[in-house]
Amino acid sequence: MYLRMITASLVRRRSRMLVALLAVAVGATILSGLVTIYHDIPHQMGQEFRSYGANLILVPSGEETSLSGTDVKEAVSYFPSDSVVGVAPYRYQAVKINEQPFMAAGTDLAEVRKTSPYWFVNGQWPEEPGSILVGTAVADLIRLVPGSQLTITGNDANGKVFSRDFTLSGIVQTGGKEEEFIFMSMADLEDAMGDLDVIDVVECSISASGTQLNSYVQQIEASVPAVTPRLVKRVTESEGTVLTKLQALVYLVTVVVLLLTMICVATTMMAVVTERRKEIGLKKALGASNESVTKDFLGEGLILGAFGGLLGVGLGFIFAQTVSLNVFTRPISFRLSMIPVTILISILITGLACLLPVRSAVDVDPAIVLRGE
Repeated sequence: MYLRMITASLVRRRSRMLVALLAVAVGATILSGLVTIYHDIPHQMGQEFRSYGANLILVPSGEETSLSGTDVKEAVSYFPSDSVVGVAPYRYQAVKINEQPFMAAGTDLAEVRKTSPYWFVNGQWPEEPGSILVGTAVADLIRLVPGSQLTITGNDANGKVFSRDFTLSGIVQTGGKEEEFIFMSMADLEDAMGDLDVIDVVECSISASGTQLNSYVQQIEASVPAVTPRLVKRVTESEGTVLTKLQALVYLVTVVVLLLTMICVATTMMAVVTERRKEIGLKKALGASNESVTKDFLGEGLILGAFGGLLGVGLGFIFAQTVSLNVFTRPISFRLSMIPVTILISILITGLACLLPVRSAVDVDPAIVLRGE
């Protein structure tokens, strides 16, 4: 009977209640959408910042001059596999082209494409042994173009002179020091040098927050003495600052929208109480208690909150998906936990908004109302 009374009351005043329902639905939509975005921002922004290069490097510790592949693998094992974007080892060696001195870097070029996606390559990335990349400064100095044949000479690990022929696959343009290097596969450089398992530095691109990165650094320092991990602060600090400001903005907008929703619902319910003063007075004259009147209005408000919250869950996901696709060009996944959370918060907000109208309804004096005053 109680549910029938509340439902009938909502239906009789459906125009006003529709306004309140839409207000709750809009508030729930913004709440659900922004909270989803709030939780997804670190991942999405982390992916975006990975396009600016590595955020952690591994270098030899103490008096060590190089790293071994075993030490690098052990250090990298402390990174969760699903957070590793790329790990690129580098080995540097002084070489010559036409008696001009340059610095060659042996690396895993497939991993470099992951850790340094900002590199612009005029030509193609090397795919075959004997193919290399050179920076624009090198190409301009000795007038190289993609497809050029060149001979690289130098001293190997035993001090003997080596000479290797290479094909220029592409020219690297970054606007940084990479333009002064010659890049080849680690296998090609090791073949020329005559020794294996020598690494000077490792660039790591990890999708993680600053706190998580610091945790990985501490674990590696404690467990792998031959390796010293270092954060690239210009990347990690910028990422942390941007994330903090974005999350604060999302929080502020959510609070403002919920306050506006509360005001709209309170105004609507106050208008309903004003319209129903005679009905309330008659119920009280027939013996209805203040608790009974309070239950009636709170019941109506809570039903509006539940339905508005349920509607807002679906609309909120559409809103969050649209924002993510337009801003980050990546989809987001639906969080089942948002269903009960959004509905409960919508019910709470609606209940709070009904407190003032309910107090006004309880204060109705049946004698005065029934006299038409």
